[in-house]
Amino acid sequence: MRKIAFLLGGAIALAGPAYAQMNSTDLKWGPAPPVFPTGAQMTVLAGDPTKSGTFVIRLKMPAGYKVPAHHHPTDEYVTVISGDFALGMGDKLDETKSAHLVGGGFAEAPARMNHFAWTKDGAVVQISADGPFAMTYVNPADDPTHH
Repeated sequence: MRKIAFLLGGAIALAGPAYAQMNSTDLKWGPAPPVFPTGAQMTVLAGDPTKSGTFVIRLKMPAGYKVPAHHHPTDEYVTVISGDFALGMGDKLDETKSAHLVGGGFAEAPARMNHFAWTKDGAVVQISADGPFAMTYVNPADDPTHH
């Protein structure tokens, strides 16, 4: 397993204002960091995922998007904003062993618990956790920073 730090590059500019009052039309989306599979977009609502402390991000995933099995050093809280989102616990992405969530759905992935996610038709999810954010892929070949 390989631990990948959450590298945002210019994403701090995506963070927006220093307060947490915004409408969905105020969000500034950009490509998700390379630790995520290609195709997702991300925006930071609060905090700084690269530093210690609580942060809140949104991840917009296209239809057919999959995040292979991985874990984080801290608890992760996921709320589905829109679309369909499936999350499962385990060492390998298995669509038959997933909880299927829709808008308003919620899931918690405890620290260091291997989990995976996917969406059939696309989704927007809100993720809250304590930083700095990091992902460790179960199978190093699934790590998108190696491709």
